[in-house]
Amino acid sequence: MTIETDAAPQKATRREWIGLAVIAIACVLYVMDLTVLHLAIPEISEDLQPSSTQLLWIIDIYGFMVAGSLITMGTLGDRIGRRRLLMIGAAAFGATSILAAFSRTPEMLIASRALLGLSGATLAPSTLSLIRNMFLDPAERTRAIAVWITSFSVGAAIGPLLGGLVLEFFWWGAAFLISVPVMALLLILGPRFLPEFRDPNAGRLDLTSAALSLAAILSVVFGLKQVAQDGFGVVALAAIAVGAVFGLVFVRRQRTLSHPLIDLGLFRAPGFTPSLAIYGIGIVFVFGGFLFLPQFLQLVLGLTPLQAGLWTLPWALAFVVGSQLTPRLVRRFRAVHLMAVGLALAGLAFAILTRIDESTGFAIFVIGTVMFSLGLAPVFTLTNDLIIGSVAPERAGAAAGLSETSAELGGALGIAFFGSIGVAIYRGAIADGIFATVPAEASEAARDTLGGAVEVAGDLPAQVGVPLLDAARDAFIQGVHVSAWIAAIGAVALAFVTLRTLRGVRPSPEVEAEDLEPESVLSQ
Repeated sequence: MTIETDAAPQKATRREWIGLAVIAIACVLYVMDLTVLHLAIPEISEDLQPSSTQLLWIIDIYGFMVAGSLITMGTLGDRIGRRRLLMIGAAAFGATSILAAFSRTPEMLIASRALLGLSGATLAPSTLSLIRNMFLDPAERTRAIAVWITSFSVGAAIGPLLGGLVLEFFWWGAAFLISVPVMALLLILGPRFLPEFRDPNAGRLDLTSAALSLAAILSVVFGLKQVAQDGFGVVALAAIAVGAVFGLVFVRRQRTLSHPLIDLGLFRAPGFTPSLAIYGIGIVFVFGGFLFLPQFLQLVLGLTPLQAGLWTLPWALAFVVGSQLTPRLVRRFRAVHLMAVGLALAGLAFAILTRIDESTGFAIFVIGTVMFSLGLAPVFTLTNDLIIGSVAPERAGAAAGLSETSAELGGALGIAFFGSIGVAIYRGAIADGIFATVPAEASEAARDTLGGAVEVAGDLPAQVGVPLLDAARDAFIQGVHVSAWIAAIGAVALAFVTLRTLRGVRPSPEVEAEDLEPESVLSQ
């Protein structure tokens, strides 16, 4: 039950802020595990000798399982307790990290990564929903969510650097062991500084609904992944269609249950649905604007992976700065205006990135990436604030699960959509005449991707390889420019949508402490 009150919301104590730091540790690690694996792929390939299909599953299965399990995990936290779910997930994450590190076969590593994905799916919704109950004051909650968002940026920034450092001195399995001491620390500090919250009237978890949501999300994400790799083929379209069918069955089932997995009434909360959509679509444009930039740094400008990683640090640090400035700015400006201006700034940044080429150097790259980070940071912070702030506290876990699912789907859609556009433009722009003197097998590889062209050109005589490489890079840059223009126009359009759909929206009134489960309140 939600009770409106004129009393000022309870301020967070020192314990809540320390608890937030504990939460941030989990989020940093969650993102790091998404990034460090890519650095270890060459050594994994040499040691375990996986097939090409097995290698793809080693890379993808973690993200698939995370995406498919977020809704279930968010709702499960509402039922069994959010801290309890976080502790279970942390213990499982540490154990399966050890299992992955000492995998002896590709199949064992794939299974370990799948279990890691299930464990990782507990982290984001548990932490975000805990913030909803730990910080009852709206201004403090915005600051807490800004820290939560920042922790993901920090993980993305230090993941490749720390992973590269570990792999410089140890075997590939050490990349997975990074998480073990961190999760051990979380298990020690979590019970002491994180309060427990759960919905005492949530009912039992409907396993059929959980299976349906998993099947729907996995099918759609798999289909989008296939689109990114091979275009709109039969397999990709069939997977997306199957996912849509499972999703429809899931929604219909929720309407018949007395205790549904997802209360569809959440979507009627003021601001919830548009905030969810703006968050997911914003993620689409992030992937669209940034998808090809690491390849640009390495394959066009010729940087090493470490150098390329260092040149991406400014945008990650800018995101941290933008996230931390948002709580201060929202005191002076309305949230909807901050988000609209941020999206417009991101649109301008993407337009700047249409000017990058082999001769522009790094200045335009840094300016563009820093600008879109500063612009999108308030969008991601404030949409999440509205998502969990617009629902009752006992539904925060479900709302958080939906928020992270929106982000995962947005990422998959961004990769599929912009990846398909980039590949199509690359293949269409590269001149057929350039392949006249290139062997048939080599020309096929060069025509598929810029990476293939770079590899092929290195094995050819200079008089053939250099023109091929120049043509491939020019075609790739055209794809980058078109993708950046689409992201620019889309971001500006989303700014107008934000102004129209979120005008006047405020988080729902806070609840009194006694409206929560008594044992939960006393446990603080």
